[in-house]
Amino acid sequence: MSLFVPKFDDSVVVRDAEAETLGGDPVAVKLLADSSASGGALSTVRVTLGQGADGAKPHLHRNSAEMFFLLDGEAQLLSGDDIVTAERGDLVIVPPGRPHAFAAAPGSTADLLIVITPGVERFEYFRHLQRIRLGEVGPESILEVQELYDNHFLPSPAWESR
Repeated sequence: MSLFVPKFDDSVVVRDAEAETLGGDPVAVKLLADSSASGGALSTVRVTLGQGADGAKPHLHRNSAEMFFLLDGEAQLLSGDDIVTAERGDLVIVPPGRPHAFAAAPGSTADLLIVITPGVERFEYFRHLQRIRLGEVGPESILEVQELYDNHFLPSPAWESR
């Protein structure tokens, strides 16, 4: 077992009013702390999903675990071939290499705190997704940055049939 000890000097404080928010209704992503702010320990965002909105298509991270904490609402989370329904206060942690996805449960909204550890510089990934949403770059451009952000998309019959 190896132990990763992050190196950073000061506490990280992110004020809600100062955090950059991308998107809006039905999907908003609030950028909270990137890997560089935590000495590589973690990256964290808050994702707010409108009723029944998709958050992320099936993907995996080869080098990081991902934690989902439901601040409010109800979400469906893919973990491998299983779909878990999480409610306010529930926590789901997906290990590295395990396919996962998330969406607001049908008929519900969802507000999630998402943490990836060890951290990956991901703010630019979310800005890239915003450029796709705005039509500034094509959706296929996300495939060009999969390695950079350790975000590898894959098919999931379990997720597609939900």
